[in-house]
Amino acid sequence: MKKEVYTKNILVFDKPEEELEKIVSKLKESFFSIRRKGAVIGISGGIDSSLTLAIAVRALGAKNVLGVLLPEKDSSPDSKTLALELATKFGIATLEEDITGALNGFGCYNRRDEAVKTIFPEYNPESYKMKIGLKQNESNRKLPPLFMLTIVDSEGTSQSKLLPLKEYLQIVAASNFKQRCRMSMLYYHAERLHYAVVGTPNKHEVKQGFFVKHGDGGADIMPIAHLYKTQVYQLSEYLEVPKEIIERTPTTDTYSAEQTQEEFFFQLPFYEMDMIWFAYENGYNASQVGLVMDKSEEEITIIYNNFARKQKTTDYLRMAPIHLF
Repeated sequence: MKKEVYTKNILVFDKPEEELEKIVSKLKESFFSIRRKGAVIGISGGIDSSLTLAIAVRALGAKNVLGVLLPEKDSSPDSKTLALELATKFGIATLEEDITGALNGFGCYNRRDEAVKTIFPEYNPESYKMKIGLKQNESNRKLPPLFMLTIVDSEGTSQSKLLPLKEYLQIVAASNFKQRCRMSMLYYHAERLHYAVVGTPNKHEVKQGFFVKHGDGGADIMPIAHLYKTQVYQLSEYLEVPKEIIERTPTTDTYSAEQTQEEFFFQLPFYEMDMIWFAYENGYNASQVGLVMDKSEEEITIIYNNFARKQKTTDYLRMAPIHLF
């Protein structure tokens, strides 16, 4: 089959209502097949969970959708405010489960802070905030990216150092308790109501591995896992998701210092990432893509290679359990 001509508008829905109805129809079929009467969705005021909720309400009705707020001590207060605004807009019931106590029980914060203090001995979580992120300007590198650890004091002064592998792994492993704890809580409420857990990852999060295995990567149904990020925004606007959510910069909402998804993982602005990922998946020539995206053929080739590396590195996350026999 002949490929579409690669243009800057190749991912724009001509008729967003038709795409929405396809998703709604499939979602209804999925609920019928698993014999569940409603949906539990973790809501955080982010664009992905907001669109997922809006679609679920369209498919199942507001009375059959429960939004669960899952804050912990590092969460942004804006997350709760925007999540409640979203719930009011779509008329769903909500409940809040603060998971700070559970995370303390797991040693989440202590294990993370132990690793941070090996890099910055002066770090104290009472007076500093912290985050990890990719070293800047890494998107055109031919080698795998490097991570930096940043601490920010009460005056707003930040310090950053290259993060060694051992400490990086410990910080990530400890932080992943947050996503796994949230998913456990969602399943508690889903099981007591005989509902299904509806996951919120978009296409990039699934395909590039920006999720926690058995955390936010664990769900019964994922309605937007085929959507590019810019398409998430298109459908959110069509469904009239609150403007404040649409205009909010997507964050990880994992570390105490504010951090964008681009800074932590994706490395490219969403429009560029969508366009180049689409070209990568569909076999468009790097020189052709470079002309449209105002980049050199070498730049596009390097980004293609980075995509391939991310997929290979994160294949493990997408694997089902291995059955030996």
